[in-house]
Amino acid sequence: MAILYFIAEVRIFMNWDLLKGDYESILQKLSTPSLDVKERRELQKKASEYSQILQKHEQEVELTSELEELKKLASEDSELKELYEDEISSKESDLKNVQNELEDLLYPADEKDNASVFLEIRAGAGGQEAALFVSDLFKMYNNYALSKHWNVSIVDSSSTDIGGFKELILYVKGKGVYKHLKFESGVHRVQRVPQTETAGRVHTSTVTVAVMPEAEEVEVSLDPNDLRIDVFRSSGPGGQSVNTTDSAVRITHVPTGIVVSCQDERSQIKNKAKAMKVLRARLLKAEKEKHDEELRTQRKQQVGRGERSEKIRTYNFPQNRVSDHRINLTLKKLDMVMEGVIDDIINPLIDWERSLRRSEGEKRILD
Repeated sequence: MAILYFIAEVRIFMNWDLLKGDYESILQKLSTPSLDVKERRELQKKASEYSQILQKHEQEVELTSELEELKKLASEDSELKELYEDEISSKESDLKNVQNELEDLLYPADEKDNASVFLEIRAGAGGQEAALFVSDLFKMYNNYALSKHWNVSIVDSSSTDIGGFKELILYVKGKGVYKHLKFESGVHRVQRVPQTETAGRVHTSTVTVAVMPEAEEVEVSLDPNDLRIDVFRSSGPGGQSVNTTDSAVRITHVPTGIVVSCQDERSQIKNKAKAMKVLRARLLKAEKEKHDEELRTQRKQQVGRGERSEKIRTYNFPQNRVSDHRINLTLKKLDMVMEGVIDDIINPLIDWERSLRRSEGEKRILD
C-alpha cells in the first residue's frame, strides 16, 4: 500500500517530476540482470502502475492546454465563437473523463467492482404494498440490467397471492455489475396510493435491498462439517411448474446461522451449486462489514455506504419524484426510473464514491 500513499501524495502536491524520476529509477533497476524473480515481479507491477498514471497525466496536461487555447481563440474571434464553444464543451467532457480515470488510478476503486452480484430484495414495513414494490424494483433492476447487456436469473423467491414478493433473490451476471449496483444496498422507501386502498390515501412502505458481489471459492473457505444441507419439494403456482421431486435445497452455515435456499432449477445439483454461491457471497459480505466496522471504530468516523439500516432513497409516486438521500439528488421522472432508466442516479453515486475515495486517500496522507 505504500506506493498508493506515495502516489496520492504526488497528486496532492502535483510533484509529477518526482514521480517521473522514480519511474525512471524503477526501469533502470529492471534492466539489471541480477534481479531475483520476486523482486523483478514487484518492480514490474510498480512500473506498470506508474506508467498508466503518467500517461493519463500527460493526457490531462495536453487536454488542459488545448482547452485553454480554444477559450483564448473564442474570446478573440466573435464570428467563430459559437463554433469554438461547441468544441470547448466537447474538450471539457474529454478532460473530465480523463481526470476521473486518473483519480481511479490514484485512488483505486473496489477490487470487486467488475464482479457479478446476488441481489436480494425483501419486503419491509407495509405488508402487501411492500411486497408489490419488491416486484416493481425487480422490474426496474431487470430492465436496467438488459440495457447493460447483463444476464438476470431468479435464485429464490417467495411470492404473495396478489402478485408481489415477500423476498426475491437474483443473480445478475456481467462485467461491472457490482460497480453500478452496490449503491442500491439499503432501505428503499415508497410513498403511493396502494392498489388495496379505496379512500385514495398515500401510504409509506419500505423494501430492503442487499447487493453482494459473487465470491470466488478461494476467497471464502467452507468446511463441509459446518454445513447442514436439507432438500425439499419446490413450491410453485401450480400446474407443470411444481416439482414432483425433492429438488429444492436449503443450506445452513452452522457457525454463523446463515440460511440459504434455492429452488429455481429443476435439478437438485444445480440448486445446490447456486445456493453455495449465494452462501459464499453472504459470508464475504459479512466479513467485509466486519472489516468496515473495525475501520470505522479506528478512524472514529462513519463511512456512508448505504447500509441496510439507512433509508437511502424515496420513491414518491404522487409527485413523480425520486430522491437519493446520500447525495441530495432529486429527479422528477420517477416513471422513467421505474422502467429501469436509472443512470441519472447511478452515475452521480459513482462520482460520489470517487470523491469519498479521494478524501480517504488524502486523510491517510495527512494522518
